[in-house]
Amino acid sequence: MKKDGKFFQILILFLTFLKIGAFTFGGGYAMIPIIQKEVVEKRRWATNADILEILAISESTPGPISVNAATYIGFRVAGFWGSLFATLGLALPSFVIIFVISFFYKTFMTWRIVQAAFKGLSIGVIILLCMAVIKLKKSIPNSFLSVILFVITFVGMMLINLFSWKIPSVTLIFIGFGLLVGIVTTAITRKEKKK
Repeated sequence: MKKDGKFFQILILFLTFLKIGAFTFGGGYAMIPIIQKEVVEKRRWATNADILEILAISESTPGPISVNAATYIGFRVAGFWGSLFATLGLALPSFVIIFVISFFYKTFMTWRIVQAAFKGLSIGVIILLCMAVIKLKKSIPNSFLSVILFVITFVGMMLINLFSWKIPSVTLIFIGFGLLVGIVTTAITRKEKKK
């Protein structure tokens, strides 16, 4: 089998995202450090800057962030079939596990060991999210603006939880604020480049 052939690339994409889907708990954000390790460090299909762009695009499109990332990376590596099989590889383990658990869910959730495992997994997910933030922070330029945006986002998230604000209205405010900041910083950068 030719290792540089398209079929081989699609197979590797499928197996890579199958592994990510099978061994990651906690949903999309928890998968980010694993995706980053496999896609950037191991396979070199993307850079850390690409992962940040994928996150930005995935946040503004419907669907789970991990599925959007798998689709984007698969398309980038092997076109339509790459995106199809990367997405299938990512979703297949969850589908099979949920399908099997659905037959005996009530009994399964009454076991103390299962309840303890889920508590442990929730702590693991928080650690994975922190790892993702630390790794991706290195790709963001250290500037006064990035610190301000981080503080505003952090304070906004705390206020959402504290006052139980409705997410859609707050999300629209953050999107509007992000657009405004993006337009202003782009205009300032272009003026500085012209000088």
